Amino acid sequence: MRILVLGAGVVGTTAAWYLARAGHEVSVVDRQPGAGLETSFANGGQISVSQSEPWASASNLRKALKWFTREDAPLLFRPRLSWQQLAWSARFLCECLPARFRANVRDMVNLGRYSREALRELTRETGIEYDHLARGILQFYTERAEFDAACKTLELLREFGIGREPKTVDEAIAIEPALAAARDRLVGATYSPDDESGDAARFTQNLATLCKKAGVRFLFRNAITAIEADGGRITGVRVRREAGETDRLVADAYVVALGSYSPLVLRPIGLSIPVYPAKGYSATLVTQGHDAAPHVSLTDEVHKIVFSRLGERLRIAGTAEFAGYDTALNPVRCAALVKRAQELFPRAADFAHPVYWAGLRPATPSNCPLIGRTRRYPNLYLNTGHGTLGWTEACGSGRALADIVSGRTPEVDYRFLGLERRQASARHRVNSPDFAGRR
Repeated sequence: MRILVLGAGVVGTTAAWYLARAGHEVSVVDRQPGAGLETSFANGGQISVSQSEPWASASNLRKALKWFTREDAPLLFRPRLSWQQLAWSARFLCECLPARFRANVRDMVNLGRYSREALRELTRETGIEYDHLARGILQFYTERAEFDAACKTLELLREFGIGREPKTVDEAIAIEPALAAARDRLVGATYSPDDESGDAARFTQNLATLCKKAGVRFLFRNAITAIEADGGRITGVRVRREAGETDRLVADAYVVALGSYSPLVLRPIGLSIPVYPAKGYSATLVTQGHDAAPHVSLTDEVHKIVFSRLGERLRIAGTAEFAGYDTALNPVRCAALVKRAQELFPRAADFAHPVYWAGLRPATPSNCPLIGRTRRYPNLYLNTGHGTLGWTEACGSGRALADIVSGRTPEVDYRFLGLERRQASARHRVNSPDFAGRR
């Protein structure tokens, strides 16, 4: 089939790769001049299946209320006169129920493990470069109550096949010696040896190059203005080029992978999806000439900040700000990232010249992405809503979507749109009761 993928971030580009591998004629359209230049551009760099814990939980809800007036809070909710924000928030509260939390963890773990395996296979096959480090992820804690609560959650993650183990302070420093500078602050850690890190933007751009060699056509600098529908099918996509001229793109099937902007193009054709932007921030520092930057990817669990070594750079990223489609940099939240890094790793990098960035993560209330065929339009597919785990889940999402488009059942056990849940193959099965239903 001729397939048009809307969006050239890490999710859209990996979908294009797997669709082309399945034998389809694929085109990708994006308003940017290249691939991976929006939410994929400067994220935390973690491929973190071990952190498949939804924001929607009773404990995070309590923290959000406590942080409500803090401008530098890890999770900041800015109320707006928006029906979309209100509806999303109501669904978020429902997802905080214990049974929903458990079901969401299972789906996130299933998709994350499948995706990590797909990424490893892709890397072996292509030799793609993206500042990849396979040294695991170390989650460290500076508050005893947070560490104790995390150790309880590990039981659930282990049940679903995640090897995330508690570590003493000395064991954590042995894994990542850079933490020695913060020894007095630490109370414990957890370590996930199977997780990885890498530059999502570099991966996306290099994969786009491989896609082009495989026959995928990229239409950059084309802003999507409308999706056209008629008679229960999508008939085309309207775009506007930089010079102002308009065009109409036609295919047999269409994939919406526009992240936070997906609801904006779907609403005019009568589709409402529970995706809302959660702004994340990052700072990128140069490590060249400094001898104490971490090499193992780290997560500061109390402050919800990640640290990833990307070649000669240190990426510091985190926080979630629910403030609509505002991408402006907040100086207080930016400075908080660098301040925390300098407190923990004073000799790690050039702290005087940070490069700041903000991007909109497409969050669903459950943190589970929407992947599959829409019921209203049989030739319209979604691949969006990955939240903080877009880099982690991209390859698995793309491969599963290519299976669905091609009429095959995906290998992974997940609540895909338009498909009845089935028991997964032994390769991707988890030992837990089946959860049927659809959000």
